[in-house]
Amino acid sequence: MFTTTQPFSSFSVDDVPAALAFYRDVLGFDVEEMPEMGLDVRLGGDAHIFIYPKDNHEPASFTVLNIPVSNIDEAVDELNGKGVATKIYDDADLPTDRKGINRDLGPAIAWFLDPARNVIAVIEMD
Repeated sequence: MFTTTQPFSSFSVDDVPAALAFYRDVLGFDVEEMPEMGLDVRLGGDAHIFIYPKDNHEPASFTVLNIPVSNIDEAVDELNGKGVATKIYDDADLPTDRKGINRDLGPAIAWFLDPARNVIAVIEMD
């Protein structure tokens, strides 16, 4: 088996400055710009993701990042207060309440979109 030091995930966006502002200013992550490459988003501890530009970007139709929170309602209220819509699903297979929170599939979870329309979630974890 190969040896690794620090695995990380990555995904694309179509507008790096918009992603920088969103992940830094709205979500509050420490973000390092890597000129000509993209963004290194530090999630806490040793975890991070790499966000890179892609001219023909297609938004992920699945959740690319789950953000654990201690109180889903407070997190959703804060996101909504910053202009982030959390009511993005409205179908019988994925029911959500008026705030966009699904409380039926396990831990309470709410999904939202980043500026490139990638799916992100906040999930209540004890």
